[in-house]
Amino acid sequence: MTSTLADNHDEVVQRIRKACEHAGRPAGTVTLVAVTKFHSADAVRALAQAGATHFAESRVQEARDKVPGLKSLGTWHFIGHLQTNKAKVCAELFDVVQSVDSLRLAEKLSEAAVGLGKTLQVFAQVNISLEAQKQGFAPDGEDGAIAALAVLPGLKLVGLMGMAAVYDDPEAARPDFRRLRQLRDRLAPSLGPLSLSMGMSQDFEIAIEEGADLVRVGSALFRGCPD
Repeated sequence: MTSTLADNHDEVVQRIRKACEHAGRPAGTVTLVAVTKFHSADAVRALAQAGATHFAESRVQEARDKVPGLKSLGTWHFIGHLQTNKAKVCAELFDVVQSVDSLRLAEKLSEAAVGLGKTLQVFAQVNISLEAQKQGFAPDGEDGAIAALAVLPGLKLVGLMGMAAVYDDPEAARPDFRRLRQLRDRLAPSLGPLSLSMGMSQDFEIAIEEGADLVRVGSALFRGCPD
């Protein structure tokens, strides 16, 4: 398993580098976030040995058992849908919450972070695919809500996160990713620099070409691994 994960990690890193070159961006400007949900602690350690330093989980219940023993490996991101009643546990476990999809959730995370005496980095999740079943702020018309999130105590708004729809052709995801970049550019004069977290295993090269600063990759890293 260790050698397979190392090979997969190297391949993904090379794909990121090539996408940066194709987009005319300096190598190293894109952060790889390894999505480790459903995979064992041993697999996470193997990825860390291969060079991974950012890891992501999407279920608080699973993370509660796994993350505490792995905290020292790097930065931990929460990327799944978060219920407000789990905000405190999430704030305890994670360094970054990428899936802040409402002002109400942000307020709960703020309360939890203040109580813990920590500053929690957060991303506002935006429904860039415009799909009714997906959570998140609308890409148009909710600038004020995102701005309100940015001033909550205990939180530091560091970026915007979005998920494209699933397309047969990754090229079709460009308009989705472009919506997030355009929102970031619109917010920049009032909120300052914000990172873009967008792109997964099937489309992260396109996301990088459209401005992604972080890509969330799971299946491409764990291809061929039993767990």
